[in-house]
Amino acid sequence: MGMTEEEISQPFVGVVTTWNEAAPCNIALSRQAQSAKKGVQEAGGTPREFTTITVTDGIAMGHDGMRSSLVSREVIADSTELTVRGHGYDALVGLAGCDKSLPGLMMAMLRLNVPSVFMYGGTILPGKFKGKDITIIDVFEGVGANAAGNMSPEDLHELECSACPSAGACGGQFTANTMACVSEAIGLALPGSAGAPAPYESRDDYAVASGKAVMELIKKQLLPRNIVTRKSFENAAAIVAATGGSTNAGLHLPAMASEAGIEFDLFDVCDVMRRTPLIDDLKPGGRYVAKDLFDVGGVGIVIKQLLDGGFMHGDCMTVTGKTLSENYENAIFPENQDVVRNIKNPISVTGGVVGLKGNLAPQGAIVKIAGLKSLKFTGPALVFEREEDCLQAVLEENYKEGDVLVIRNEGPKGGPGMREMLSTTGALYGQEMGEKVALITDGRFSGGTRGFCIGHVGPESASGGPIGLIETGDIITIDAEAGTLSVDLSDQELSDRFNTWKLSPNNYQAGTLWKYAQTVGDARYGAITHPGAKAETHTYVDL
Repeated sequence: MGMTEEEISQPFVGVVTTWNEAAPCNIALSRQAQSAKKGVQEAGGTPREFTTITVTDGIAMGHDGMRSSLVSREVIADSTELTVRGHGYDALVGLAGCDKSLPGLMMAMLRLNVPSVFMYGGTILPGKFKGKDITIIDVFEGVGANAAGNMSPEDLHELECSACPSAGACGGQFTANTMACVSEAIGLALPGSAGAPAPYESRDDYAVASGKAVMELIKKQLLPRNIVTRKSFENAAAIVAATGGSTNAGLHLPAMASEAGIEFDLFDVCDVMRRTPLIDDLKPGGRYVAKDLFDVGGVGIVIKQLLDGGFMHGDCMTVTGKTLSENYENAIFPENQDVVRNIKNPISVTGGVVGLKGNLAPQGAIVKIAGLKSLKFTGPALVFEREEDCLQAVLEENYKEGDVLVIRNEGPKGGPGMREMLSTTGALYGQEMGEKVALITDGRFSGGTRGFCIGHVGPESASGGPIGLIETGDIITIDAEAGTLSVDLSDQELSDRFNTWKLSPNNYQAGTLWKYAQTVGDARYGAITHPGAKAETHTYVDL
C-alpha cells in the first residue's frame, strides 16, 4: 500500500465520491476527491478514497431505468455505511454530483454520526442555443415541441448538442442544485462550497478546505447530530422555498431527518415552505441558471436575506464550528441584479413549493408553484396505469385542454422505485400545454419539472390509496392556495370502489427493485427503508 507507520497511526478519513463516467454530473468528482485528500493529509489525517454508485437522472429519465433512481439513494447511504463500518474509518468527506447522491451521502453522515463534511461537485455551465442560456430541461421540452410541429428536427438536434457543455450537474434549480443549497443551509457543507461550477478550479480549493475542516471536527468531536437539529431542517426547507427548488426535497429532507431521529415529514417541509418567501428567479420556474446565482454571490446571499428577514434560525451550528449567522454575517447583497430579490421585495410571499391534502391525498402531495400563473385547477381525470402510456398519449396529443392527467402505480412500492415524470411534463410544455392541463401522480417529478404537476400523492395506489380508485371522467380539484387536492366522490363511493380494487402487478418479482418494494415506506416520511435513528441502541461512532 506504500503507507508509512506515521500515516497508519493517524486518523483514517474516508473520502467517498459518487464518481462515474455515466454523465457530466459526476465526471469531475474524482479530480475533486484528490484535492479533498490533500486537505486531509495537510491537516494530519490519512485519507482513504472509495467510490459508490450513482444513477444519473438525465439518462434514466423517461424509461424503466428511472425506477433505479430513488433506490440508488438508499444504496449510496447503505454502501457508504458498510464501507465506513467495515474499515473503521474515523471521519468522512463526501462529494456528490447528481440528484439522489447528495441526500444519499448526507443520510450516511447522519446515520454514522462520525465527523463529516459534505461537498457538492458543482453545477454545469449553461449551454447556448440561439443566443439564450439553456439547460437539459430545454431538450426535454424540445422533444414535445418537435412532436407538436413547433421545432424542426435540425433545431432539436442542435439544442441537444448544445445543452450540456463540460462537467457538472443540471444547471437550473433542479434537485442537485436544490440539495446543494440545502447542504450549506443545514450546516454540513462549508460556506460557499455549493456555488462554483464544476469546471472551476475554485472547486478544488473548497475540496482542500473540506479535507482540513473534517480534521478540525475530529479534534472538536463535533458530530453531524450535534450540527443537524430540527431547526436545521427548517432552515433547509426555507432555502428550498426561497430558491424555488425541487419538490424532491419533500422526500429527501424527511429521509435525512429519520437518520438523525428527528420528526420532519412532508407536511413539516411544506409548512416551512408556505411561510417562506420566494426570492430567487431561477429555472425552471424563473429565468436564471445556477451559474447566474454564483456570479452574483451564491447561496450565501440568499441565506443572509432569509436570516435578515427572520425566516432562518441563525443560531444553528455548522461544520465550521461557527453558527449559520456567523458564517454569513459578511455576505453583502448585490445591487443592480435581479437574480435574487431583497427579502423585502420577494417574487412571492409564499415559497416555491407547497403541500396539498384532501380526500385524494390523505397522506399529502406536493406541487411546485414557482412560475405558475394560476394556483387553482378543476377538470376531468384522464387515468393512465403507467408513465409510458401517458407519455405516448401526450406525444400523440390524445388529451384535451382542461384534463387532469393521472399517472398511478408509480409510487415507491408500486412502481417500484417512484419514477420521475419529466419526459411527460417536458413534452406538455413543448406543446405549450404546460398550464392548460394538470398532472397528478403517486410518483414524483424532476426538479426541472414545471407546470401544474402534483407528485408524491399518498397513500400510493399500491397501498390502496384513493389515487388507485379514481376513474377517467371523475372531477378533480386542485387548490394550491388552500392546500387541497380532492376528487368529487363521496366517502361511500370511494369505499365501494376500494372493495373491488385489485393491486396492479409489476414485472419486478426478484432482484434489487423487488427487495426495495418489500421495505420502502410512504413518501410522506421520505420513502425510507429502515426505522432510522429512533430505533437505534447505539450509533457507529459509539463503538
